[in-house]
Amino acid sequence: MSESVVLLHGFSGTHRAWDGVIACLPPESYRPLALDLPGHGDHAAAREVGGEAITFAGCVEHVLARTPARFTLCGYSMGGRVALHVALAAPERVTRLVLISTTAGIEDPAERAERHLSDHQLAEQLETIPFEDFIERWRTQPLFADEPPEVGVLAREDQRRNRPDALAAVLRGIGGGEMHPLWDRLAELTMPVTVLVGDRDAKFQALGRRMVELLPDAELVLAPGGHGLPLENPEAVAEALQRIDT
Repeated sequence: MSESVVLLHGFSGTHRAWDGVIACLPPESYRPLALDLPGHGDHAAAREVGGEAITFAGCVEHVLARTPARFTLCGYSMGGRVALHVALAAPERVTRLVLISTTAGIEDPAERAERHLSDHQLAEQLETIPFEDFIERWRTQPLFADEPPEVGVLAREDQRRNRPDALAAVLRGIGGGEMHPLWDRLAELTMPVTVLVGDRDAKFQALGRRMVELLPDAELVLAPGGHGLPLENPEAVAEALQRIDT
């Protein structure tokens, strides 16, 4: 029987970010389901429902309402933080967890407050400057340095599938500065976990190692690439999704 695999993209991406990964998964063994998270892609209009802002709780409901009873869950960057919330809310439904280039949150209150301010400033930019200018500012930050040019092309194409006002609502609702850290809850996640990080992504390697130390059944896997592994190295992501089967 094939295994359901739910895929959650990062900030300003869409379900199309997983096209390369899905192409690498054996169709006879896996049923991939790539979702658009609230405020993204086909769910941009869901940025606010009845005046209610995007929240992590709302994202959990969004994912669980669109997924089968049991599934492997894979999240990249912001999608990885959402995946942690989903797995903690419904551990009986998540058979395996793959976390890519992500974190369990910012613990230091001052650092979290600084990130909150930064996220809100970015949200203001999304509402005041041309979207193409924002995309270029986002893609030229150090996090994406040294990525191959073709990866940048794919990422920009995917970002253009979004609406800037919806992305602003995402930053204000589930940006890194809005998330209560989950480090002290990682021990609750007893399902097998693979933490996948690019070998050029030093910051998230350190975060990944710490997550593995706190998760009961986890391994850290380094893959050639930077922060944006689903686009840069989809083969490695597909291998990680299959890795826990061995």
